[in-house]
Amino acid sequence: MKTATTRDRERLVCAAICQANGLKAREIARQLNLDRSVVNRVLYASPLLKELCWQDRDSRWHGIIRQERPHAGLFEFCGYYSRVDEFMDLPEGEWLKRLLEGCERIGRSTSDARGLLHSFRDCRTQMARLFTDLMDMAGEGCLKWEIAFEFRLKRSRRVRIYADVLVITEDKVFSLEFKMKDAVEGEDVSQAAKYAPYLEIVFGPDYEVLPALVLTGAKELFDFSPIGASDFLLPVCSGDMLFNVFDEYLGFLSGK
Repeated sequence: MKTATTRDRERLVCAAICQANGLKAREIARQLNLDRSVVNRVLYASPLLKELCWQDRDSRWHGIIRQERPHAGLFEFCGYYSRVDEFMDLPEGEWLKRLLEGCERIGRSTSDARGLLHSFRDCRTQMARLFTDLMDMAGEGCLKWEIAFEFRLKRSRRVRIYADVLVITEDKVFSLEFKMKDAVEGEDVSQAAKYAPYLEIVFGPDYEVLPALVLTGAKELFDFSPIGASDFLLPVCSGDMLFNVFDEYLGFLSGK
């Protein structure tokens, strides 16, 4: 039998908390068939769970982000969060205003010294085009999905998660890393992939986390690149081909 890793336990404990309305450590242990000492060690030693969970005066644990749709609490960690239909209806200026206000709220720097505002607008343009494409190809069901820009978990010293865009479907989370480049670089592929294990803890076992790299300076690109020296491959695409990443896992073009 495969031995559970620390991350496996974090995911299980976080899911138990974030899918309930307040549990004590002994209830979590009983539910997961784990020793209470193991549960306590996860609760008090995991930097990530310290970000995602809190304990009330009755020693009951609660999750900040609910692991169900809509993901109540996700807003607390994002520059911008909404359903896709709200995002598509929002003019760019109002969207940017809300994004910048949200970035201030979560402590994300909004200095434009390195063209940050241009990158934000570029990212929005790519996402708006994606959902226009998806509506044409697969209908308006995608408008019920959720979208988050600038997802941040950064208060703890050991955990740094900086996801550019999250798109949350019924059972998948697409984690999109945007680069204003026209060529694939290994370090960008690794960066796009490295947040996936942590996002699996955030969203729980009912969701598959799917990372991808989007190169907004490229055209007509859709390929798979190796992640470091591993055998795992990561989807890489240009903005105009981003719909292919979603089709790869949702299969709307082939009718899977």
